[in-house]
Amino acid sequence: MGVLNITPDSFSDGGRWLVDGRADLDALCREAVAMVDAGASILDIGGESTRPGATPVSEQQELDRVLPVFEALSRECDAVLSLDSSTPAVMRAAASAGAGLLNDVRAFARDGALEAAAELGLPLCLMHMQGQPNTMQQAPQYQDVLTEVQGFLELRVSACVSAGVPRSQIVIDPGFGFGKTLEHNLSLLARLDLLAGMGFPVMAGLSRKSLIAKLTGREIDDRLPGSLALAMLAAQNGASILRVHDVAETADVLRILEAVRNVHTP
Repeated sequence: MGVLNITPDSFSDGGRWLVDGRADLDALCREAVAMVDAGASILDIGGESTRPGATPVSEQQELDRVLPVFEALSRECDAVLSLDSSTPAVMRAAASAGAGLLNDVRAFARDGALEAAAELGLPLCLMHMQGQPNTMQQAPQYQDVLTEVQGFLELRVSACVSAGVPRSQIVIDPGFGFGKTLEHNLSLLARLDLLAGMGFPVMAGLSRKSLIAKLTGREIDDRLPGSLALAMLAAQNGASILRVHDVAETADVLRILEAVRNVHTP
């Protein structure tokens, strides 16, 4: 899954795709096509930053940012277009404009979100987050991070199924960096196979995140090696979808992992 943030303030690519507050559709289409050619099968498009300390945006701002992008990319790209949003009206509008997956960091807990998702009938990604983006990194605490994340996801899966969403259309995401310390993130990554054992595809978003800086001291633009190491570990531990900024490099990692897995030893 390649990341395309149509925001001024996302932690890694904020402002890259905006000109005078509007999406630069020509540049976005070129980048999207390049990502797909490099190996992305999903493109995740968001109009509201959810980085730590992020400021919420209005529904209209979010619509204005993402709808032209869905309309353009649905014509240009042979990939599933994913909407990164928690807003019911944006979900409905994006679905009409070509979205094929709904990815919600709030696990469809916002008023009306689950009803909209069930009505639209698209696959869903449920993510765990402790708190909200503007407060989530203020001393997050768990007794056992894996148990609590898994319990939360099980509750949200049950809510989705009760609302009419088939289990076969659900993806889960432990929410690396969303209300977690370095130790919490590493613990989740080391035991990701236990989340995969819940029976749903697992998405992992570790690309360029601050945990790499805490381990290596690297700034955002120098976190590719750390991102690739985390991608390899996540794939080995059961992740089915890797949400990344560096598609071509991550695709190379996955090709190498697949080649090793397919070796037939005596």
